Amino acid sequence: MNFIKKDSGSPDKYDIFIQRIDSFQSLVEEKKRLQVEISHIQTEYMERIRPLEAELATVIRKLDTNLATLEGAVSLPATSNFQKFSRGQLGGAIKEFLRSNADRSFKPRDIGEALNTKGTTVSLWFNKFGVDDSEIERVPSGKEGKRYVYRIKL
Repeated sequence: MNFIKKDSGSPDKYDIFIQRIDSFQSLVEEKKRLQVEISHIQTEYMERIRPLEAELATVIRKLDTNLATLEGAVSLPATSNFQKFSRGQLGGAIKEFLRSNADRSFKPRDIGEALNTKGTTVSLWFNKFGVDDSEIERVPSGKEGKRYVYRIKL
């Protein structure tokens, strides 16, 4: 009987387990409560700061506009002076330029300058369409033949 008395007076492993679970559950509940509180504070913060950010963006836009007018529109992006060719016209212009200078070879950059367009545009046209063109000769130049100059076939 003495044995039964000891068990009922002191906590056994099940009681200890339940106590640990209770403390764990209370920590989980505290974590959830803190998460809700943080979420509430964050939404409150965003509601207060959003109008201020919009007002700041408006003021900055006005400052940029006023600065541009004070500087004489120097700060506005420069419009390109390059000529834009419509579809199919760039190839014709390149061939016409090469025909008019049949004795010379040109880099795409030089052709672009002569046609008042970007050299990269000319280079892209050569890589896409000029490779298969029977009128244009592609001559390797530069280190390891990675660069090309172009001339009209005679």
